[in-house]
Amino acid sequence: MIELIVTHDGKNWIARNDALYAEASTLEKLDNKLKSLVKEKGYLEKGKKLDMFMAFDNSTIPVWIRQYSHHYFNRIVRVED
Repeated sequence: MIELIVTHDGKNWIARNDALYAEASTLEKLDNKLKSLVKEKGYLEKGKKLDMFMAFDNSTIPVWIRQYSHHYFNRIVRVED
C-alpha cells in the first residue's frame, strides 16, 4: 500500500508523498495520473493490484470545523494493470 497526503489548492487536487507528486483538476484525473506514475516508477507490476491510501491534510481546513471532520476526506483507491 502506498500512502499519500491529499490537499486542494482552490484549483487542483494534489496528492503527494516523499516519492510521488501529482495534481489534477478532478479526482478522476488525479487517480489516472497516479496510476501512470506508479507504473512509471515500477510500483505497479503487470497483472498486479496496488492500493493507494489518500489521507486529507486536515490542516488546510479551519480549526473550528476539524472536530466535526476528523475523517473528512480519506480514501483508498485500488489500481491494477
